[in-house]
This record gives sequence, C-alpha cells and structure tokens, in this order.
Amino acid sequence: MRHDVIVIGGSYAGMAAALQLLRARRKVLVIDAGQRRNRFADSSHGFLGQDGADPAAIADEARKQLEAYPTLDWLEDVALAAGKLENEGGFQVRSWNGGRHEAARLIFATGVSDQLPEIEGLAERWGRHVFHCPYCHGYELGQGQIGVIATSPMSLHQAEFLTEWGDVTLFLNGVFELDDETRDRLKARRVRIEVAPIIRIEGEAEVVIQGGKRYAFAGLFTATRNAPATQIAEQLGCALEETPFGTQIRRSEIKETNVRGAYACGDTAQIPHSVSLAVGDGALTGIMVHRSLVF
Repeated sequence: MRHDVIVIGGSYAGMAAALQLLRARRKVLVIDAGQRRNRFADSSHGFLGQDGADPAAIADEARKQLEAYPTLDWLEDVALAAGKLENEGGFQVRSWNGGRHEAARLIFATGVSDQLPEIEGLAERWGRHVFHCPYCHGYELGQGQIGVIATSPMSLHQAEFLTEWGDVTLFLNGVFELDDETRDRLKARRVRIEVAPIIRIEGEAEVVIQGGKRYAFAGLFTATRNAPATQIAEQLGCALEETPFGTQIRRSEIKETNVRGAYACGDTAQIPHSVSLAVGDGALTGIMVHRSLVF
C-alpha cells in the first residue's frame, strides 16, 4: 500500500503532524520505535491543559485519538533507511522487520539524543532529578538549592538563568576556567562556584566532589549536547545545522528540508525543546505537508 505521507517518529511532534493530515483524509503511516525522549520523566509541565500529567499518558491518549481515523496505519518498528523513488516520485522507507513502505511525502519527527556528562550516577537520575529545561521542571523544586553541572560555555547562561528558580551552585567540573569578569557576573547573580571535580551523584540529587564534600540539592541541571536520534535524515541527504545545543535538521520556513518532499518537525529540527513546542511545530508541519500535496 502506498501512503500519502510517512511520519518517522510517533511521539508528540510526529502525532501532531499526522493528526492534521488524517483530518484531511490523507493516508498516513507512522513508524515508531517507542523511544520517547522524556520516557524517564514522571510528569510533563508547561503544556496547556496537560500540566503535571504523565507524559506516557499524554502520548497514549494521543495515539488512541489518532487511531480513530481510518486512514492511519501505525507500525511499531525502527525505520532504518529512506530513499527517493526516482521513477514514481516520492520516497521508500525500509524498516527493521524487512518492510518497505512508500509515500509521496516524508516527515522526520525522530527527536534527539542527549549526550550526558560522564559522571557516575547521573544517567540513572536523568529526567527525574537531573534536568535540562527550567520551564519544564524548575517550579517543582520549590525555590530550593539547584546545582548546575557545566558541560560547555552555555552552562554559564544556564546557571545565571536558573537563579529565577532557586539558589544556584555551578560545578565547573574541569570543563572551563572563569575569567574575573565572568566570575563577577556570576557572583552578581548570587551563583556559587565550585571548582573541584565531581566524583559521583548519590541519593536523589546529592553531589559528591573530590575530597569527599557533599552538596544536597532539590534538583540538578546540565546542558546536554543534542543530535538527531537517528541518522536516517542525514543519510537521505538532509542537511544539518549547528545550534548552541548541538545539531539539528535544517529546514525552510515551510518546514521542508533541502531534500524536496522531505520535512522535519519537533526537537530534531528546532530549539528550544518542550512537549508544547513540539506539538505546535508538528501541527504546523502537518499543515505545510498537506498544502504541498494539494498545490
């Protein structure tokens, strides 16, 4: 069966894009591997009407609503490769189970991977006690003690900004040194500075530094470096672009990549990242794709 659109990635942006197309009675195939970026988090915040909801419940309910449309096909599988169909036009996507699927348009909604600092105990607390977005998790820390683990110069901005949500300690962790001007700027924002290396993270958000000193926090933040969660778009020929947070798929104002007929939405194609922004971007991308099929 040939579809009008294949959406690679069935999380918030991908489903939002698919919904617009389904409501236009287009045949849509969603290929999803079930690896939501926020799968480690217990609650989602900042999404109007869903503030504080379980992100898994939001995704499950959204899928149920999509499945009410008869022109949806949902494939729980991994998309391995995508290629252009030169003679017929459109695209073919090959999936892990051996399937080959064709469509006139392609949407990449693959999300991103997070490159975390290699600190003992950090990965296990990611999304629960270690975060990247203060708008998503800052309020729940109750204006308590917040630790920021440096990963790049962006961490300086993160530490200053987080003083809106609590008392901040910046752990340089050997990533960079501060000049006098930067140190004064941080002190003006009442950011405490710790230069000793981090040994591990214990408890919920307890940082142990070299020498054995411990810091207890309401939560920790770190600026991860992002990249598209899969290289499938790049393999097709879609260009990437650098951002302060890593790389993302480059696209035009109508959400189209440099490969004609291939689009991208959500975290893999825009910053900043949040559920609400991903849903809005996905919805607009779905509309743009539908217009390209009509006109």
